[in-house]
Amino acid sequence: MIIRIGPRDISAVEPLTEALGRPVSDQEGLTDHTVVAHSNNLEVYTSFDEGQIWTTAEFAQHLDNPSWRHPDSISPQGDRRAIWHADVRLHPADRELTGPEWTEIAHRIARTAGIQRPGDDHGCRWIAVQAQPGRLDLIANLIRPDDTWTTQPHRLPALLAAETRRIESELGLTSPRSGPDPQQAVQQARFAGRTRQAGTADTTSQLAGLLRQLADERTGPLATVRGLVEHAAHRLEDLPDAYGPDSAHQLEMVARRLYGIQQSLESMAAALSVAARPSPVWPTQSATPAIPTSPTTPRLAR
Repeated sequence: MIIRIGPRDISAVEPLTEALGRPVSDQEGLTDHTVVAHSNNLEVYTSFDEGQIWTTAEFAQHLDNPSWRHPDSISPQGDRRAIWHADVRLHPADRELTGPEWTEIAHRIARTAGIQRPGDDHGCRWIAVQAQPGRLDLIANLIRPDDTWTTQPHRLPALLAAETRRIESELGLTSPRSGPDPQQAVQQARFAGRTRQAGTADTTSQLAGLLRQLADERTGPLATVRGLVEHAAHRLEDLPDAYGPDSAHQLEMVARRLYGIQQSLESMAAALSVAARPSPVWPTQSATPAIPTSPTTPRLAR
């Protein structure tokens, strides 16, 4: 695995074009199979998370927006090149990684690069694109919402190189260094546990969203059916005794049962949402201590 940091740019169009391997377009949409990770504090992503597909041009515009909103913001180097771009490339002989594995790699690189910080709800905008085989691109606008620039760590290339070595060991990928890593088995088990949990959490979150849609009081299908049943009951109440009241009462009971089903689905959705929250997963420590080694030096249609 090799990571490369490109020169900063004034626009996200060229880095995104390089990441996609084709020109940015207002006709081509990207799903979460291609944009495998992104900054999570942005309300504009709500529609994307609910299934709306953004075009590649919209993603580029989204990344460029902070530069337009803060035209006087200058970097510590005295320029306005706010777009940061790095790409990670696997060895041609490496296996094909899964979606959760690419997502895990993206978040780890983003944290190491300083563009994602735990607990920071007002960080910079960034996305991770996996559009070409064996390649992951992270693109960020370093201008934060408060008009300040994101501070990246000193010795960033060395830190990113060390992190990619750890990721290689955990995934069993080809590394530029020579010789086996004694800790590789333990690290692979840790990564496998995290990625399995990530995949499970993603599925659970999707199912919780589906249940909430079914039970939604304003637009859910059960609410629509219940409304029709209640309307029929009210109309039957106006008919003569031989036709209406008993049937109306039965329909009212049906409406109550439908409401109970909605409440049950809401409770299940809430429980699934809680269960989807990740917690650390660690393998059992081996009885034989590992020999320490010194480290060497960002579903979507493609």
